[in-house]
Amino acid sequence: MRRFPSLRGRGFLFLLFIWFIWFMNFNGRTLFSPILPLIEDEFGVTHARAASIFTFISLGYGFALFSSGAISGFLGSKKTILASLVTAGCVFFVIPTIHTFNIFYPVVFVLAFALGVYLPTIIPMITEYYEETVWGKVIAIHESASSLSIFAAPFIALFLLSFLTWRSIFIVMGSISLLCAVAFQLAATDVCFGDGRQTFHGGLFRRRSVWIMGTLWIFCSGCVLGLYFVLPLYLVKELGMTVQYANSIFGLSRIGMVLIAIAAGFFVDRLNLKKSLFLIVLFTGLMTILLATKDIRWINTLLFVQATISGAFPPLTLVAISRMFDRETRGQATGFIVTVGMVGTGIIPYLIGLTGDLASFRLGIFLLGACTVLASSLLFFLDELR
Repeated sequence: MRRFPSLRGRGFLFLLFIWFIWFMNFNGRTLFSPILPLIEDEFGVTHARAASIFTFISLGYGFALFSSGAISGFLGSKKTILASLVTAGCVFFVIPTIHTFNIFYPVVFVLAFALGVYLPTIIPMITEYYEETVWGKVIAIHESASSLSIFAAPFIALFLLSFLTWRSIFIVMGSISLLCAVAFQLAATDVCFGDGRQTFHGGLFRRRSVWIMGTLWIFCSGCVLGLYFVLPLYLVKELGMTVQYANSIFGLSRIGMVLIAIAAGFFVDRLNLKKSLFLIVLFTGLMTILLATKDIRWINTLLFVQATISGAFPPLTLVAISRMFDRETRGQATGFIVTVGMVGTGIIPYLIGLTGDLASFRLGIFLLGACTVLASSLLFFLDELR
């Protein structure tokens, strides 16, 4: 197939389209965060149990990432993404029917599995659709959709809750997912990468760089998305804010994350990725530690700075992965590294919720930041990224 040489014309329109799909895909997980206090109150569960929804989301998402190479190898890249969109759309329609809290667990697991096969499938497709000279811009701009989702989810929830119940929000999500499936069928061309399963099992597990990147993704995704999932509980239940006010400052604090993700697309090709990632991980950890402050007057500023710094990690890391691995292993490496990182978005919210029940949310947040600072030193052992 002929690659797009620049972000103009059809190249820009296709990027805009897959950007929207990734935005809605990410909303499938982030929208649970701003409505979590409502779910907790309606079902009468503890902080830890409410946050355990994200554990099952991460389990499903991680399992999908782990097996995405086999799925895309069997179905092909286009059919894999179509299956993701259709399955997620159907599951969204099931969520409003839940009236027993335990039913959330298998339902969100299946939802997350459907959502999870998208990213490791679309990254290799992007590198086939576009010339290598624009990979940095395309991948970073595409990844900005996740940052915008993190920013927009509280406001989307507040807007929809003005007209709908929290259950009806998922009907809207399901409808959009099915419409995206129809549009993707018409707009996309299949890309074949061969059988990635042999390469995955034969080589990637033995590469130190995979485990280093995976470990970094654990703590940084914990600071970005894991912390994000439980922040509304922290702000409402421990700091005494209303749901409306908490979601407002929570959402506004993510503006910097959106801006840094977009800016990364224009500067990533000029950066020393290894040094840049070290500084980002280090300062993400330090700012997360500061979020454990007892002074509420500083919480708005600290939330903004922490989100802005941490928001640069995903786009730079995905560009680094694209450069460290060849086209046959790129999708597998992306899937496995983000799979390992699911510990950050699954277990960390539960642990922070548990510390909220046993002591305080602040303790869990402080420990997360300290571990992230220590993890930054692993980049000195990453020889493949210079």
